[in-house]
Amino acid sequence: MAFFLRRSGLWKLLAVATIFIIARSLFSPHDSPPSSLSQYQGYNVLERVTGMDKTLNVHKHRFLQARVGRDNTPDIFDDLIMDGVRDHWERFQLPIMIGKDTAHVDAQNVLSAVESLLSLNGWVAAYCPTLVRPFGQNKNVDDDAYDDLAKEDHLYYIALAVHSADHFLVDQLAVIVQLAKRLGTSNLFVSMLDHGSTDSTVTLTDLCEAVLTLLGIPFRIQRVPGMTEDPAAAYYPQEEAYTRNLALEPLFELHEKRQISFYRVIWLKGFTCPNDILDTLRVSITNEAAMVCGMDWAESNGQFIFSDRWRTRDIHGDQFRHSKSSSKPDAVPPRDKSAAARYIQHLPFQVFCCEAGTHIVDPGQSYYKGLKYRYGLDFHNATSGEPVPQRTPDASCLDSTQAWFCRDLWVSKALDGVQEDDYIDPGRRKHPGTDSHRHRRQIVPDPVNAGSDFDAMPDSDSPMEQPPPVRLTVPNSAYTPARILVNPRCVTTYAGVSHTQLALDLFGTGDDDDSRVNTTKNILDDWEGAPEKFVCQEQIQTGGRIAAKTQRLLRFSIHDELEGHHS
Repeated sequence: MAFFLRRSGLWKLLAVATIFIIARSLFSPHDSPPSSLSQYQGYNVLERVTGMDKTLNVHKHRFLQARVGRDNTPDIFDDLIMDGVRDHWERFQLPIMIGKDTAHVDAQNVLSAVESLLSLNGWVAAYCPTLVRPFGQNKNVDDDAYDDLAKEDHLYYIALAVHSADHFLVDQLAVIVQLAKRLGTSNLFVSMLDHGSTDSTVTLTDLCEAVLTLLGIPFRIQRVPGMTEDPAAAYYPQEEAYTRNLALEPLFELHEKRQISFYRVIWLKGFTCPNDILDTLRVSITNEAAMVCGMDWAESNGQFIFSDRWRTRDIHGDQFRHSKSSSKPDAVPPRDKSAAARYIQHLPFQVFCCEAGTHIVDPGQSYYKGLKYRYGLDFHNATSGEPVPQRTPDASCLDSTQAWFCRDLWVSKALDGVQEDDYIDPGRRKHPGTDSHRHRRQIVPDPVNAGSDFDAMPDSDSPMEQPPPVRLTVPNSAYTPARILVNPRCVTTYAGVSHTQLALDLFGTGDDDDSRVNTTKNILDDWEGAPEKFVCQEQIQTGGRIAAKTQRLLRFSIHDELEGHHS
């Protein structure tokens, strides 16, 4: 039993139970000691550690820590637990918390306990310090490897949309604590959305609330029911768009009502080591990128296979290969030669679209410009019993909400370039400029490898349709390109200790000490325009995550999209 607890990580949850129960009782709207929370927060004992007054100071602005939609279903043990909590609080905690001579000691004890419990001590997170990474990434989070990010004093928005995620939510909480430790508790805002979870996620979000409150990290934790009671009636892209936009609500509220702008949005998916996130953050900043994604690897039969192919396309619009982490250089995920060459060197490479795993978005190039997550509207309700309607070959692609978001990024960036131009043609639309470094060869993607996708639903066996004939139009290469990158050094996994084997497969056993020279190669000098065609992998009917999807080659014209904006 003891071995099981150590191996599974459950002992850490047992160890934090005292803090969890006390905190939950304090935040509960019923039967809590009337003055406990006000006395605890009124003295601001954690302010000694969190530093000076800043914009996201939770002690000055209490609304920055909020819980929405908590499950307060009565329990038969409520009275018993409340009596014990009240007794412990009044006899042991309250006298120390309001005593100025010992308050700092108590605060430090609480912080030390949280750090010990969550300093990368999750199911997977404990292995982060042992993993070898190229370019000095395996340095401790306390080292000066990322001092440049901390000194900039920017605000970062961390977003999570989870569904039945009790197998890695503790790891994600550990990562948030470590990012706060490096970037500052007043520089983060955590938006955690629990969407219809049916496992222990509901309880673990209570734990997250307690820890974030004790550390003084701003947050909004929100629980919402599933969109449909019947999974067969759910349209997965619609759920994606719904949950992501909900997770971003505080971002817009703080921007519109408080004029608080965040520098980057960090979307946590699965589990990613803190240093990998910081490395990707640096890649995002140095390239002034709209979006930088990690790589999502799923474990299957003792090996790792690139996942999330439903949302990822290389710069030629093609799918990534269904490759293994141990694949040879000629079989790596990106199909285009330039990206493959950079992938082999562990360097960021340009893509048409990505999301695989944890990813970082520049809200100044997206959300603050009005971009939100959306989905195709002409899907078929499979529960209606009606036959699936026939769709034309050039019908819009019913793919993931992230794929819609990527195309919106390309069109938005092209529109910026058009608006910066100096002249208007007789047709009343501006011509984009052409830069020599943006000319690209026209490449028709190779036949698509249908493969499988561990983060979406199985493909159907139907053949891929060919696109309609291409009419003359302004080529995509003429427009200002969106800067979307994949950082292959940032890997995402889920549960299990095989994360170590994945790191060995991808990066070997030796560290690259020549970090200064190599990290300069992170910056792309040559940005290609969007492809004229892309592989549309779509879900045309409801059925939740497991609904079948089909593939076709579809034309993509920024010119036509801009014409739609003007019409």
